[in-house]
Amino acid sequence: MDRDQVAADLKSDEGWRPNVYEDHLGYKTIGFGFLVDDRKGDGMPEEIGEIWLNYEIDAFERGLKLALSNWSRYPDQIQRALLNMSYQMGIGGLLGFRNTLRLIDDGRYQEAATEALNSRWAEQTPERAGRVAEWIADA
Repeated sequence: MDRDQVAADLKSDEGWRPNVYEDHLGYKTIGFGFLVDDRKGDGMPEEIGEIWLNYEIDAFERGLKLALSNWSRYPDQIQRALLNMSYQMGIGGLLGFRNTLRLIDDGRYQEAATEALNSRWAEQTPERAGRVAEWIADA
């Protein structure tokens, strides 16, 4: 069997939709007709979730390398924290943490962690923000 031909057939028949939509029967679907509606017992396989997660991490890292001139000089813990934050709120949201980023650039990690916790982000997701701030402080 020619798997490439089968894939081409399915792509042609299903079409590509990057956002969740309702199929002709009203079930939530995404991509090339991937059923993700819990009424049918389907969802995203974890293996696909892992691929998607790694794709997103790579994309955010590329974006952060462009947005933050000192990115390559940051310790691993700082990169870990900033990737986590940008995944949650987008790179634009992260760039709004101007004081935190300035303190990180100055190597003042404890102060940067405290500054990060002085935010709406920390109010909205206190457990996550606390963990991420610890990574910054411990760098």
